[in-house]
Amino acid sequence: MVQATAGEEWIADAELFVRENPELAVATAIALVVVLGSVYAFVRLRRARGVTFRRLIADAGEIAVLMHPNPDPDAMAAAIGVVELADQVNVDATIQYPGQIRHQENRAFRTVLDLELDRIDHVTDLAAESVVLVDHNEARGFGGADGVLPLAVVDHHPGDGAGEEFTDVRTDYGATASIVAEYFEDNDAAPVPPDMHASETDGSYTLPTSAATGLLYGILADTNHLTVGASEADFAAASYLYPGVDQDRLDRIANPAVDAEVLEVKARAIAGRQVEGSFAVADVGSVNNVDAIPQAADELIQLEGVTAVVIVGERDGTIHLSGRSRDDRVHMGKAIEEALTDVPNGDGGGHARMGGGRITPDIDPTDDSIEEAVDRDDLSDGLFRAMAGDV
Repeated sequence: MVQATAGEEWIADAELFVRENPELAVATAIALVVVLGSVYAFVRLRRARGVTFRRLIADAGEIAVLMHPNPDPDAMAAAIGVVELADQVNVDATIQYPGQIRHQENRAFRTVLDLELDRIDHVTDLAAESVVLVDHNEARGFGGADGVLPLAVVDHHPGDGAGEEFTDVRTDYGATASIVAEYFEDNDAAPVPPDMHASETDGSYTLPTSAATGLLYGILADTNHLTVGASEADFAAASYLYPGVDQDRLDRIANPAVDAEVLEVKARAIAGRQVEGSFAVADVGSVNNVDAIPQAADELIQLEGVTAVVIVGERDGTIHLSGRSRDDRVHMGKAIEEALTDVPNGDGGGHARMGGGRITPDIDPTDDSIEEAVDRDDLSDGLFRAMAGDV
């Protein structure tokens, strides 16, 4: 009885307050509705992207999962995840890419996880009309690429590209693989341990060992083992994936045999480096394997006293640049972009810690010779100025 009386008194007091302060009561009620609605909308939006993406591809019937040219582990990992999610909603999915897979780490990733990847040269090679871009937001690297209107875009790089029905670009994430991992978590998919079969787990959706292993490696590769550019979300994604990871396959991907030319290019970079303060530039000359250039950059940035480095190399007349920075004063992507701004046919960019670029030559169809695209000494000087902020 006491509780009922207290309740009745509270209701009476509330009614009296409303009668005496109608405008304040209405404002309070509206504010409460707005706050609760905003919280609900935020939580729903934050958690629903994976569900929305699953439903989108389920309606597509057939999709082409398109990676960027010369795909790296993060791109391949994201593609694996999308294909696995598509398979669980009975949608045919084909992973495709332009360019080549040359880097020994990338080849090991493909081989160890036994991936089926389809190389394309032209837009007519796309396996389906519905295209999902992963790890890039604008199709490039093949004939007719500028005419591709993707159904969906999943990426962590800055850019203006968007999907016709779905766009999820999170530039604060260290890897696209982290985003795709969240899609599985959004759908309550349980990672399958390497010693179990998917049928032994509960739930409508699962994350197989091969996909979990690939996604974790994609995160580790793009964040230098969660030490460079990693966000809280990347750590959370890695934690979610871990129960399903095959440690043996992870180790085989991480420790492939090293190509002899890669070792030679690293040695040339170390021996021929130019140093100004804590910045270094090394021109390694002509290379057969352009993937040796970023690997040389990874090597030089480890040298004591070096906080930012750019490696320059040339193949078939095209100059390739790869840079690394552990210096808060040097945004490597912007530095390379600035250094190539006034260079004919020069293009560059990237993240704060890593960047790249290329300079393509002008080719005269009446002359078989290829002219040097830029004076290499001038290029080195420009890179040093860009890293120093003197541009």
